Amino acid sequence: MSLRDFLERFRPAGTPGASATGVPADRTAERTAELEPALARLADVQREAARIRAAAEREAEALRQNTAREAARLVEAARDHAPEVRRQAAEPLLREARQEADALRARGDRTASVIRERALERMPRLVDLAVADALRLTGGEREGP
Repeated sequence: MSLRDFLERFRPAGTPGASATGVPADRTAERTAELEPALARLADVQREAARIRAAAEREAEALRQNTAREAARLVEAARDHAPEVRRQAAEPLLREARQEADALRARGDRTASVIRERALERMPRLVDLAVADALRLTGGEREGP
C-alpha cells in the first residue's frame, strides 16, 4: 500500500463542519470495483492472444514442414532432370567437336589422297630401281630404267 492510499483513508467523508456519522471512504475498494471488470476483460483478451499465438505457431510449424517437403521434392526433381539438362548443354559442344573432327578427317583424307597419287606416280620408277639393285646384287644384269 502506498503512502497516498494510506493518507486517503483519513480524508473526511463529508463536508467540514458539524460531525456527521459516516465511515471513511475506501478509495482502494472503489478503484478495485471500478477496474475489476476492465481487468477481467483484459485477462480474457490475454488468453485469446495466447490462443492466437499458439495457433499461429502451429500453423507456422506446419508451413515450415510443408515448405521443407516441397523443397525436398524440388531438389529431387532437379536431380532427376539434371542428366537431360547436361545433355542439352553438351549438345552444341559435341556438335562443334564432331564438325572439327569431320574437318580434320577430310583434311587427312585429302593429304592421304595426295600422298597416294604421288606414290602411284613414283612407284614404277622405284620398282625398276629396286629390281635393278636386286639383280645387280645377285649377279644378274638388267638394263637401267
